Formats: sequence, C-alpha cells, structure tokens
Amino acid sequence: MSESKLAGQFFDAAIGLLGRVRDEESLNVAAAGSLIADTVEAGGRLFAFGAGHSSLAAQDVVYRAGGFALMNLLAVPGVVGVDVMPATLGSALERVDGLAGAVLDSSPAKAGDVLVIISLSGRNALPVEMAMNARALGLKVIGVTSVAYAEETRSRHVSGTFLRDHCDIVLDSKIAVGDAELTHDGIEAPFAPASTVVTSALMQATMAAAAEALVARGIEPPLLRSGNVDGGHEWNGRVMAEYGDRIFFRH
Repeated sequence: MSESKLAGQFFDAAIGLLGRVRDEESLNVAAAGSLIADTVEAGGRLFAFGAGHSSLAAQDVVYRAGGFALMNLLAVPGVVGVDVMPATLGSALERVDGLAGAVLDSSPAKAGDVLVIISLSGRNALPVEMAMNARALGLKVIGVTSVAYAEETRSRHVSGTFLRDHCDIVLDSKIAVGDAELTHDGIEAPFAPASTVVTSALMQATMAAAAEALVARGIEPPLLRSGNVDGGHEWNGRVMAEYGDRIFFRH
C-alpha cells in the first residue's frame, strides 16, 4: 500500500505550526511558566478550563504522569468534552451568559490562584466571562487561544471582547480561523484540524517552563509519576499527602 499524501501534508502542517509557536511564543510560554511557579511557591492552586474540544488540552495536564499534581480541572457541566447528548448542547452552553460566574462561585478557586483558560476562538460568552470573573476574584489568568479569531471574527459576548482581552498572559496557538489545515479536490469542506495538537503542546511546554522555574529556585516541582512503573504509587502518595489541600480531583 502506498503512503497517504494527505496524511503527510497534515504532519507537515502540524510541524509547521509547532515550529511557529515554539519560536514566536517562547517568551510568553516562559512568562506563563514563571507565573505558575510563583503560584506554586506562594501556596496557591492551579486550575485549567476548556470547553468542547478545547477541554482536551486542559485535561491533558490534569492528574497524569509527568504532570503537576496541583493542576485541577475546572469543570463546567455539559461543556467538558463531547459526552453530553446531544453534542450540540455543549456548543449552545458556551454561549450562555452567567454560567461562568456560577461555576466560579461554587468552585474552590480563590484570589492568588491561577486559571488557564483554553478556547480556540475565544469569542463565546463562557470563556470571556470566565476570564473576566476570575480576574475580578483576584485570580491570574493565562489564556490559550488563536489571536486570528479576534482579528477576523466578531465576539459573541455582549462586551464585544475576546478571551485575549481579559488575560494576564496570552499564548497564541496560531491556528487559522476554521481550524482545518487541508483542502483537496473532490472534498467540499476543509479538514484535518490541528488545534488539539498545538494547544496540548503549548500546555505541556508551559508546565515544563514552570518546572524549570521552580527547580531554579530550589523547589522540587510537585510532579506525579506513572503508576505503571515501580515505585510510582508510593511516589504519588507522598506528593498527594504533601499537597492534599491544593488537589481537588481526589475529593
């Protein structure tokens, strides 16, 4: 069987985007890592939020081997992933005013914590209000979004603003509007989205920068190990015990 030309083109497109964010977002990634390190050192907590497919990159840094034990998922019922039925309901909930405030008010997040908000377009009410309300509560906000949407589309929030307008630090994924890297004769719609690949890479790079900043200060990063390697469970038990008051996915 011959190789797929389109598969190769997607890999090339994804690699190109990864190269761009590595080169063009390096200072912002370092700044985001330092902010997370500051929060860990000060005794604060870490939260990540994303709606729909953007939630995949948020979940990718929560409770996993090689990740920070302190990173907690800020879950909004009905919008985390595509498990809600019908799946279109999740998209509709992203446009509901007031939902973000209700979620934050009932969450353990408080002043001095960090919230990473992931939204490809950054135009819907939920991520915009999440960022606005989080900063009003005294949290620091890191936004992971595509700035192209703010430049080429219209906000769906009453303020006319985008996620990027309410963040302390913005990480630009460079994803083009529409999130589809390929076109082909005979295929009517563009296809092969790369936002998950790039956004997850940005998140992992940021956490790596945070670990680097912590160890430079003489602080051991609160990392989890794989439970599938010898000693992993014992290591994780120690970390969970030491930081238990800042870990909420166990409750």
